[in-house]
Amino acid sequence: MEQFLLDVARDALMTIIKIGAPVLLIGLIVGLAVSIFQATTQIQEQSLHFVPKIIAMLLALLLLGSWMLTVLKEFTLRMYDNMLKFIGM
Repeated sequence: MEQFLLDVARDALMTIIKIGAPVLLIGLIVGLAVSIFQATTQIQEQSLHFVPKIIAMLLALLLLGSWMLTVLKEFTLRMYDNMLKFIGM
């Protein structure tokens, strides 16, 4: 029982990381590039920091959305299979 719950929790965490990491990494890279640009030009505009990150992350969601849904669908099907195995069907 405990091993089953640990496997489900591990699978859930790995799926969350797999789905969230690409978008977060793109936001991190764009934010770093904007910060370097702001430091070199000494422009301290706050909207310059957030707007490119939001646009890049939305573009990443548009491009990777179908892949993310596929990963989430596979996870859901695995959970249904695990539940059926757990209750003995």
